[in-house]
Amino acid sequence: MNKMVFFSVTVFLIAFTVSAVSAQGVANPSILLKGGLVIDPANNINSRIDILIKDGKIASVAKNIPISEAKKVVDVSGYYVTPGFVDIHAHVFYTQESPRGVIARDYCFPYGVTTIVDAGSSGAETFLDFKKIIDNSLPRILAFLNISKKGMTSREYENDPYLFDVKLAAETAKKHPDIIVGFKTAHYDSWHYDGVRKPFTSPDSAMAAGDLADLPVMLDFHPAPAGRGYPERSLHDIILKKMRPGDIYTHVFYWGFPTVIDGKVNSDLFKAQKRGVYFDIGHGQQSFMWRNAVPAIKQGFWPNSISTDVHGGNTCGAMLNMTNIMSKFVCMGIPLEEVIRCSTINPAREIKRSDLGHLSAGAVADIAVFKLQKGDFGYTDARNAGFKGNSNIKNFMTLFGGQIVFDPYGLSATNWEDIPKDDIYWEITSGILY
Repeated sequence: MNKMVFFSVTVFLIAFTVSAVSAQGVANPSILLKGGLVIDPANNINSRIDILIKDGKIASVAKNIPISEAKKVVDVSGYYVTPGFVDIHAHVFYTQESPRGVIARDYCFPYGVTTIVDAGSSGAETFLDFKKIIDNSLPRILAFLNISKKGMTSREYENDPYLFDVKLAAETAKKHPDIIVGFKTAHYDSWHYDGVRKPFTSPDSAMAAGDLADLPVMLDFHPAPAGRGYPERSLHDIILKKMRPGDIYTHVFYWGFPTVIDGKVNSDLFKAQKRGVYFDIGHGQQSFMWRNAVPAIKQGFWPNSISTDVHGGNTCGAMLNMTNIMSKFVCMGIPLEEVIRCSTINPAREIKRSDLGHLSAGAVADIAVFKLQKGDFGYTDARNAGFKGNSNIKNFMTLFGGQIVFDPYGLSATNWEDIPKDDIYWEITSGILY
């Protein structure tokens, strides 16, 4: 290797390492976001105000912060500025055995997401393999642990009661409290295993683990009628008798979920929400229908959290990304501030992560900068039914740990002609093409 090539490789590796370290909030330059319309529901802020970032943390949120306070000033007037979005239902454990997963980075920073929570792709026996991905991810990855110790490697594993190891699940969660935020039961087949289990074995096991570890449970558990000699699994029993306050029912607008009956919102949903059960979107491939969502929202039943359920099977369908789903709810009539609440502080509280989802002084500087575009926009649901709206959220810049990690539109960039002539920008190198 010649000296020029060696020098270029070295410079690249150093730059990459510094970027990676900075994205986690270490050795960051001070940044001042100037003049944005800040929406921070956790702190009841909805006004044009400045944000000063130092050492990867929020240093100050105030009006007219002097530009001398920061090394870098970014003019964000004309943009909304909010906490980074928290997507609490996704699948980012990608292996040959778990092909559902996507790469977290691809579905986070471009759409303002700074924290993504994997919803049960791994179980107690597969979590350490997933942790290798988590430890090397720049978007923050947290996880609900599947009550099946083998995770989502197959539907059979998720339904096999002999794999519901409550003690092992709780012990695994206790060993990794910085990552594991709860337990998940999903894809619970209605009848195939009824000969060897009780009707609610899966959620009961997940909740038992939740009790041992003091963590919530996310349920993807659909009601089923009585049949083949087995009892009904009613929505009423699931959300009013089985679920504990603080547990999360995902896929609330799923096509097979009785959210709306004869045009009216199922009253059990209001009752469950009042007693502390959270309802999550989990849009996904099959789990969002206009016929459920539109009348529910009009009648005052709003979800507690908005999430994608992104996985390898739905990235080209109705679920495009987090901002696409948030846009749908703005178009259906939920005020933007409440959509931000459902995408920041609400999901953070659901997973007991008080350090996330807000812009309080001292908090990690995870931030989304976006515009609410007005015009004619079309959206679809899980069965390709259309909906016309007049709003669309487009993310322009994302900060993670105080580092600008997404800025393809150049909000923070210096015009190329104004870059000092002694800057590395003007250097001519050879030997490596990227």
